[in-house]
Amino acid sequence: MRITDLLKKQGISLGVSVKDKRDAIDTLVALHEKCGNLKDAAAYKEGILKREEMGTTAIGMEVAIPHAKSEAVKAPALTAITVPAGVNYDAPDGADCKLIFMIAATLDGDVHLEVLARMMQMLMDPDFTAKLKAAKSADEFLKIIDDKETEKFPEEAAAPAAKQDGFRVLAVTACPTGIAHTYMAAEALTKAGEQMGITIKVETNGSGGAKNILTPDEIKNCDGIIIAADKSVETARFNGKPVLSTKVADGIHKPEELINKIVNGQAPVFHSDKAESASAASSDDESFGRKLYKHLMNGVSHMLPFVVAGGIFIAIAFLIDTIMGAPQDGNFGTATPAAAWFKSIGGIAFDFMLPILAGFIAMSIADRPGLLVGFAGGYLAKVGATFANPFALTGDAAAQAGVDSAVPSGFLGALLAGFIAGWLMKMVMKGCEGFPRSLEGIKPVLIFPLCGLGIVGVMMCAVNPIMGIINTGMTNGVTAMSQNPAMIVPLCALLAGMMAIDMGGPFNKAAYVTAAGLLANSPNEPASQIIMAAVMIGGMVPPIAIALSTTFFKSKWSEEERKSGPVNYIMGLSFITEGAIPYAAGHPLQVIPSCIIGSAAAGALSALFSCTLRAPHGGIFVLPTIGNPLMYFLALAVGSILGMLMLAILMKKKA
Repeated sequence: MRITDLLKKQGISLGVSVKDKRDAIDTLVALHEKCGNLKDAAAYKEGILKREEMGTTAIGMEVAIPHAKSEAVKAPALTAITVPAGVNYDAPDGADCKLIFMIAATLDGDVHLEVLARMMQMLMDPDFTAKLKAAKSADEFLKIIDDKETEKFPEEAAAPAAKQDGFRVLAVTACPTGIAHTYMAAEALTKAGEQMGITIKVETNGSGGAKNILTPDEIKNCDGIIIAADKSVETARFNGKPVLSTKVADGIHKPEELINKIVNGQAPVFHSDKAESASAASSDDESFGRKLYKHLMNGVSHMLPFVVAGGIFIAIAFLIDTIMGAPQDGNFGTATPAAAWFKSIGGIAFDFMLPILAGFIAMSIADRPGLLVGFAGGYLAKVGATFANPFALTGDAAAQAGVDSAVPSGFLGALLAGFIAGWLMKMVMKGCEGFPRSLEGIKPVLIFPLCGLGIVGVMMCAVNPIMGIINTGMTNGVTAMSQNPAMIVPLCALLAGMMAIDMGGPFNKAAYVTAAGLLANSPNEPASQIIMAAVMIGGMVPPIAIALSTTFFKSKWSEEERKSGPVNYIMGLSFITEGAIPYAAGHPLQVIPSCIIGSAAAGALSALFSCTLRAPHGGIFVLPTIGNPLMYFLALAVGSILGMLMLAILMKKKA
C-alpha cells in the first residue's frame, strides 16, 4: 500500500504554528476529522495520547509519527503537517519536530505497522525530509512522496495507473422526472473525464430506476463524488468521502469545473452519521429556496407516475361507459364491469398520490426516517382523520358514531405533512444524537418510527378540523348565494375558481359537494344545473391550461415538464383536475393563481351562456347531458387560454 493511497490533499497542512505537542496532536486529529477518516475524533485522540504515554513517537531528525489503532477509525489514513518554527515533541535527539505524520489505523490488520515501516525507510533520507519541509503546496508535498516511493520501491513503478481499483471520480445525476437532463449530465461528465484523462463513472437516477450503480469498492477508492441533481439522491453510502452537490444543469454545462474541484480536493467531506438527510450533501452556499425546491421535486417526481397512469385509467372507464350507453348518474364510470375495473385500478393509483407526495418530500428532508412520517401524514391528509374522528368516518357512519364527518385536507394538507413532519423528524434525529452507542441499532427501527408517527398523527389531527371549519363555512355561504338569482354568475365564478385552488383537495371538494348537493335537492331547477356546469368546467381548465402552456410556451417549462404536458389534454377533457397537481406543486405561486383565474372565467362564461349540466360529473363523456354544449366548450376554451396566457406572464423563461 502506497503512502499516497492514504494521504489526501485535504489531510495536509503546511507551515502551521503550534504551541506544544498537545496542540500538534489536536491539529492532526482535526485534519483526520476533516477528511472523514474518523467515527469518533475524541476516542481516536484518546488512543493517540495513550500511545504517547508509552513513549514518544518522535524518531529524531525533526520528524515524528504519532499513530494509533482504534475502533474510532473508519479506514486506514494519514495526515501531515509541517511546522517551520518546530515544536518540542520529546524527541530522542532533543531536536524540535518540523515534520509530523499521524497514522490512523483500524483494529483489524497491521496496516499502521506496514505504513510505519515504509515511512521509516523513506524518512531516513535527509534530502527527502528537507524537501517535504520546504514544500509550498499539498500537490508538491504529495509529488515528493510519490517520487520517493517510486524510487525506493521500483517494483511498483508500473503500478501508479492501476493503484486505484476503480475510478478516480464518481458522479450521480438525477432530475425530477428522470428523463432528459439526467442522461445529458451523465454524458457531459463522461466526455469531460475522457478529455481530461480522468477516470469517471456516472450513476443515473432516471425514470426507470438507478443505472450504472456505484459499488462500495468504487466509492471507497475514489477521490470524491459529484452529485448533479435537482432531486434528492441516496447519499449515506458516501459517508466520509468528499461530495460536491450541485444542480443537474451544472453537470451539463460545467463538467470540467466540477471534476477539477474533486481532483483538487475542493469538495467538502460528507458525514452521514450526524443525522444529516440526503440533501445535506448540498453545498454550503445553496439557498434555502433551492433546498425547498429539491425536497418538493423529490415528492413530485415520485408522485407523477401515479397521477398520469391513474388518470388515464379513469378516463378509459368513462369512455367505456359512454360507448356502452350507461346512464349519466352518480354511478357513471362504474356502470359496466369493464369500466368499473379501470375506475377501480385508476382510483387505487390516485389513492397513493398524496401519501407518495408527502412521503418523499419528508424523506428528502429527513432521509429514511422521514418516509414514515410523510406517508402517514399524506394519508391522514387524504382521509381527514381528527382526534374526535380518528377512523375518518363520513356521512351516515359519522352521524351514527356521533362525530362530525371527516373533511380531507387534500393536496395542501399533504404538502404541509411532507415539509413540517419532515423537519420535525429531523429535529428528533438531532435530539437523539447524544444517545449511548448501545442504542444506535434501535433508533431507526423503534425510536424514530414511534416519535415520527406520534408527531405526524397529532399534527394532522389538529390540522384537519381547521380545514373542516373553513369548508363548512364556505358551503353554507355558497348555499345562501345560490338562492339569489342575481348572484348566480358571481357564484359560478367563485365555485369554478375554487375547483382550481387545491385540485382535488378541500376547496375543490367543497365546491363539488355544494354543486352536487344543490343538483340532488333540485335536479330540475335551472339554477342548480347551471352551477353544476360551472363547477365541472372549473375542474377541467387547470390541466388543459397546463397542456396548452407546455405546447405553445415551451421555453417556460423544463424538458421533463413539456414531455408530461400532453397527457393533461386527456385529463382535462376527462375532468381529472389532479393532472395539474405536479405542476402546481413545482410552481405554486405561478400555476395556482393562473388556474384559478382561468377556471373562474370559464365558470362565469358558462353561467352567462346559460349552460347546464344534469350529471354530477364533467368532461367530454357527459356531453349528452350538457345544455348549450357549443357555448359550453367555448367557455372552456376561453378559460383554458386565459390560464395559459397567465402562465406565460408569471412563469420565468427556463435556461
